[in-house]
Amino acid sequence: MPLERPTSAPPSPRQACADFGGLYAVNGFVAFIFAASGPVAIVLAVGTRGGLSASDLASWIFGSFFVNGLISIAFCWFYRQPLVFFWTIPGTVLVGPALGHLSFPEVIGAFVATGVLMLALGLSGWVRRAMEAVPMPIVMGMVAGVFLRFGLDLVFAVRDDFWIAAPMVAAFVALSAAPRLARALPPLIGAMIVGGALIALLGRFDAAGAGGWTLVRPNLYAPVFSWQAMVELVVPLAITVLVVQNGQGVAVLRAAGHAPPINAVTAACGAGALVTAFVGAVSTCLTGPVNAIISSSGDKSRHYTAGILVGILALGFGLASPVFVRLMLATPKAFIAALAGLAMLRVLQAAFTISFKDRFALGALVTFLVTVADVPILNIGAAFWGLVFGFATSWLLERGDFAAPRR
Repeated sequence: MPLERPTSAPPSPRQACADFGGLYAVNGFVAFIFAASGPVAIVLAVGTRGGLSASDLASWIFGSFFVNGLISIAFCWFYRQPLVFFWTIPGTVLVGPALGHLSFPEVIGAFVATGVLMLALGLSGWVRRAMEAVPMPIVMGMVAGVFLRFGLDLVFAVRDDFWIAAPMVAAFVALSAAPRLARALPPLIGAMIVGGALIALLGRFDAAGAGGWTLVRPNLYAPVFSWQAMVELVVPLAITVLVVQNGQGVAVLRAAGHAPPINAVTAACGAGALVTAFVGAVSTCLTGPVNAIISSSGDKSRHYTAGILVGILALGFGLASPVFVRLMLATPKAFIAALAGLAMLRVLQAAFTISFKDRFALGALVTFLVTVADVPILNIGAAFWGLVFGFATSWLLERGDFAAPRR
């Protein structure tokens, strides 16, 4: 079996408690708040645009947090590394256009197939080969294309609801311009606090729609397997998990001195995606931003405790997902649009930078244009065709880039 074994024995409960401390509690809490703010707003924005009900969204959030929280706790403890799993944000955005012409059970069928594919890649040890199959600039050209809508929605939110969205943008910019302050209060969280305060001040919160405190009753869906969903979603979803999300997560952990077990992580993403699919959640991935936050300071050998804390908090958030979904949906649409758009800014910037910086630039441009045009062919969405036409363009017109060494 190619699954990596831990370099040391898992800690005892007493050792884990001894390794935990105030610094790791703060890092874990900040990382969790980040995951529970902008990324959740993205799920709600995609789901509501795709016609999903509040019950569907609560079940999706339950799977994304509770199931992945269990995986995170297990991996952080077993490998003694900060290995936190959540859900693929680019994959979430890919689902939005698909819900316009596919039923939710068909999309869930694609989630199941993606989970099987990733589990097979992890157990076989072919992950690295699969990750290198499509050039990163072309992949990020697709990511830039599907993310562009959120950047535009941020602009429209400022236009349509200035007194909610504009102060959120101002808070985000002000905190981003002050690195010391941003370390204490991340810009996205600051923007969320400002937006929430203004909603309360202006009386824009729909208290009747917020409802009361209830625990989740996750929906169980029967997947439907259609060739349109398989072709349109499985390969792009797997690429966003393995190349975009897991690639970013592995990079930040290696930069912090860790050695993440790539095969085991991929197998866990596949198994997690199989489970979460049946409650309507998009595929599991190794998160980059959260792992970057919890490994940003402190003793490297104790970072895993912050990851365990994130996993524990995720369990509680998942169980109470109906409450948080109703709270978010009771706010003005501009609040969710602004929060989701601000969460996407840096990712969108990185996608453009990687796409057009050096190699495969023409192929990346074709991928971006085809994806943004959002014209389905054979009832298959544009993100898939963006990858196809972008790769074909580079293969025909940028052959030298395939032979050039990777940087």
